[in-house]
Amino acid sequence: MKILGVKFAPLSVPLRRRLEKLSTALWICAFLYFAGYILTAYFLFFTQTMRYFVLLYFVWIYYDWNKFDVGKIRRKLLQWIRNCAWSRYFCNYFPTKLVKTTDLDPNKLYLFCSFPHGILSSEVYGAFATDIIGCRELFPGLEFSVVVLDLSYKSPYCRENCRFNGALASNAECIKQQLSTRPSPPYTGRATVLIPGGAAEAFECKPCTYRILIKRRKGFVKLALQNGNPLVPVCSFGETDIYDQLTWPDGSYVKRLQEFIRKKIGIPRVLMVGRGFFQYTFGLIPRRKPITVVVGSPMELPKIEEPTREQVVEYHEKFVKHLVNFFENEKYKYIENADSVHLEFV
Repeated sequence: MKILGVKFAPLSVPLRRRLEKLSTALWICAFLYFAGYILTAYFLFFTQTMRYFVLLYFVWIYYDWNKFDVGKIRRKLLQWIRNCAWSRYFCNYFPTKLVKTTDLDPNKLYLFCSFPHGILSSEVYGAFATDIIGCRELFPGLEFSVVVLDLSYKSPYCRENCRFNGALASNAECIKQQLSTRPSPPYTGRATVLIPGGAAEAFECKPCTYRILIKRRKGFVKLALQNGNPLVPVCSFGETDIYDQLTWPDGSYVKRLQEFIRKKIGIPRVLMVGRGFFQYTFGLIPRRKPITVVVGSPMELPKIEEPTREQVVEYHEKFVKHLVNFFENEKYKYIENADSVHLEFV
């Protein structure tokens, strides 16, 4: 039903679909880093009792700041989160599907390089931060960890959500530790999932396009060379279709303002267009579009503790070619009119 150009959802929506939509909306709210600052300011300045708990929480943050091991309690909670009904509803909302193109050695430490970022990287969470669609069945022996924006770990409360979900901060120290350390039993190998394009790649997200930031992103290759980690390309077909965004031409005032905010706080201020709770025309909830996350074959790298700039550039170019071949081989299975769709590098 349409009213004034707005397409409304029917009233007879099954409860299962309503729960899927609710879980997706809550997932978005859980990673709103600025909400932690707002809550902290409210508790400190407008409450009498909660402010003391906030101060104790700051002490806990200081104590827990640089610890990489999540601990036994968090590990049990992490296992529950990865398999709970909330995660299942979230994955079924789109729905998300995980596909592998080759078997991976369960005794190696891999660096998964995922493209494209999309607006919120929902596909990475569904595929690798939960066990709902079978990442551990497809790749037995591997422990999966997703790298998130470093700013999320600096936001009160949001950092706890990241810790409980087993996410890693996107700083060199944390990623190096992951790429060089064996996981605890029962795991024998590790897969660290990184989105090299980062938050800036969200500006390039438009439906039916695959524009990625990789030309100037060479740090992940250097980290992999230092530890001899194989690079595994991962492509999320359909991720760019779940949101549209309002865009302005390069050089315009709004575009410059968006870039200024991104450089200052690390988060792009993207004006995304999704759907709402009761209508399909606009809102912050992603649209129901199928997402297929395809894991490619690994590209082996030698271990070079101090790689030169030339070596980094050499293996970076090899990985880009490997990524393009992987995308071109797989796109016909998941993209309509695939002949006109190619990876675009910016």
